[in-house]
Amino acid sequence: MGRGWTRWIGAALAVAALVTMLAALYAIFFVAPLEMTMGIAQKIFYIHVGSAMNMLLAFGVCALAGATFLAVRAPRARAMADAIGVATAEVGVTLGAIVLVTGPLWARKAWGTWWTWEPRLTLSLMVFLLFLAYLALRAFAGSDRFGRGVAAGLSIMGIPAIYFIHFAVERWGGAHPQVVYKGGLTVPGMKLAFWLSVLAVSLVTAALAYQRAVIETQRQAIDALFLELDRREGLP
Repeated sequence: MGRGWTRWIGAALAVAALVTMLAALYAIFFVAPLEMTMGIAQKIFYIHVGSAMNMLLAFGVCALAGATFLAVRAPRARAMADAIGVATAEVGVTLGAIVLVTGPLWARKAWGTWWTWEPRLTLSLMVFLLFLAYLALRAFAGSDRFGRGVAAGLSIMGIPAIYFIHFAVERWGGAHPQVVYKGGLTVPGMKLAFWLSVLAVSLVTAALAYQRAVIETQRQAIDALFLELDRREGLP
């Protein structure tokens, strides 16, 4: 893909994310009614759930990219998988931080406490720390192929954790609210705000991950050029 197409795709994703996010914020604060029990605090729900869904999606893509990195042997495919893994992990960790901040704010109003060691909350924290460790290991590895492979293997360990986060409430119970399609959001304004917010966070996630993957690919190309220059300078 040429540089022109890369810029156009990145710009299109950014514009779509901005427009959709503005529409979602309008729907959240001016269309969706106040929830009777929690009042204005319930509006955290719209960003919290969208961020959690896309966090799991980003971590899942990172794990698949890690598996691809370990499975293929073509240098270009490995470099692309590595770039996608880094990009989605960074975006996923950012979304995870949003989830772990908005969750306690919502919990304080809903449960009367900032944090409970509830299954889904605890697993979300664990998978957040796992991919934070992946990023630290990947940064330490630099251009070393073995180090990148170890980081890729670490990302794959997140797959079972992602599965258990999704089904934690159904399997183990806990105080965490049920997923939205199991009930709730019967008011049209709330449905509109929810799905707009999910779409907006998804587009923001896609835009950030795409741009980060492009930057990582360019960084790898520059590193390869420097290594080649060092090799040539060392020749007699």
